[in-house]
Amino acid sequence: MQLFYNSEIKKSDKTFFFDKEESKHIVKVLRKKEGDKVFITNGLGYLFESEIIMASEKKCEVKITKETFQEPNTFYTHIAVAPTKMNDRLEWFLEKATEIGIHEITPIICDHSERKVYKIDRAEKIIQAAMKQSLHYYIPKINEPVSLSQFIKSNITGQKFIAHCEETDKKSFKNEVKRDEKITILIGPEGDFSTKEINFAIENKFIPVTLGNTRLRTETAALVACHTIALINE
Repeated sequence: MQLFYNSEIKKSDKTFFFDKEESKHIVKVLRKKEGDKVFITNGLGYLFESEIIMASEKKCEVKITKETFQEPNTFYTHIAVAPTKMNDRLEWFLEKATEIGIHEITPIICDHSERKVYKIDRAEKIIQAAMKQSLHYYIPKINEPVSLSQFIKSNITGQKFIAHCEETDKKSFKNEVKRDEKITILIGPEGDFSTKEINFAIENKFIPVTLGNTRLRTETAALVACHTIALINE
């Protein structure tokens, strides 16, 4: 099954038009014609099965023939991660985490961050492509970048963790994560969190954790955390 994504499609729709870019892709690249099936999600848990009724490269129209709804997960994964110096590394994380089933990502700017600005336009496209490829019906939310202190002071519910590399008392992340919970974990930049940041997080009820016995790159650590949560909730 090839999945298309469009946030505009609604449960009440009987027919739907794709925009010019998507229409051209469907008709010219994929060679879809009238009568062919097309599967669409709005990223909110709905899968719409449809049939092409007008195969136009400028405005492809489909008729909705069936809809199904996938219940959301009983757990929620929110990873707040410092943007990496090399942008492609964070993009790799976004793609793989979407495939695994992350729910929310927040870029955080830290004391040791080498990248202080991060634009989410391209990130949204990567997430959309990964969602379609992996046949997910929920699209992860990516937030605008915020400073670490702003994020920590925001209203975060559920279990809260900070993964860091300092030689202090830390718990094993995999042993602390509970099933069917909202999990938020902070992942720092290449230079790790500063001692001040770690202490501030702990003061605000974040549990310091380790993700294993080796030192991981930022994007690897974020993906390990995401995968650990998914495995525990299988």
